[in-house]
Amino acid sequence: MSDSINLTENEYTGIRELVYKRFGINLTEQKKTLVVGRLQKVLRELKLNSFTEYLSYIKADQTGDAMVTLVNRISTNHTFFYREHVHFSILTQKILPELKKQSNKKAIRIWSAGCSSGEEPYTISAMLHEFLGADISNWEIAILATDISSRVLELAKAATYSGENIGNLPVNLKKKYFTRLDGNQWSVKPLISKPILFRRFNLMRDEFPFKGQFDLIFCRNVMIYFDTPTKHTLVNKFYKFTKSNGYLFIGHSETLRSEACPYKYISPAVYHKEALN
Repeated sequence: MSDSINLTENEYTGIRELVYKRFGINLTEQKKTLVVGRLQKVLRELKLNSFTEYLSYIKADQTGDAMVTLVNRISTNHTFFYREHVHFSILTQKILPELKKQSNKKAIRIWSAGCSSGEEPYTISAMLHEFLGADISNWEIAILATDISSRVLELAKAATYSGENIGNLPVNLKKKYFTRLDGNQWSVKPLISKPILFRRFNLMRDEFPFKGQFDLIFCRNVMIYFDTPTKHTLVNKFYKFTKSNGYLFIGHSETLRSEACPYKYISPAVYHKEALN
């Protein structure tokens, strides 16, 4: 077998259709080179001679492991702590005061959908600690953090990051919520990891299995990979599982068309589910 395995147009179409159907990810023609580069090693490890053989292998696999490997390789997971920090200012200055005033049960339920390697849910947890202070012990905090990639979820659970990765965090937050390790590595303290539950989850599921709704849903820089119909379907599912007066955060590079969006626009990438009369 040669070092390089060519990907024909028909094979790429097969991969695109499979990835779109299972994960909602829209692989454009411009992504072909990236797909080849990321999957070459998989084919070599499996001792396969073509992408046609690889597609057959995935479809024949009864365990689902081959599909997990595929999405792990093609998904892009670039993130860092305090990314799009304006969101966290809105969270602590506007939204959390609202929720605190409205909550009789002293409970907050949050979903980080597309949590990648954990930076977002850990930042959210730190913001809750900053806002609630010593009173947080009287609150029931639940943060669900999900991603399609089992690889990044393992990184999230390990909760160890480079100094560069946490470089945008204010110094006081870094000292309060992280422990410095050898080699400029930093470990998340149990204080902010405790309320977070990491789970593998496919946003393309026909029905979400949750029993209750969320006060806040973060789905930032995930829908950039989806086409418009897929995005609209997902946003409507999010809306169903957002509490009255709850919020949806998306990435600043993403937009929701107002005529098709059930949420009310609040500010760039922040949307509100108005109270139902």
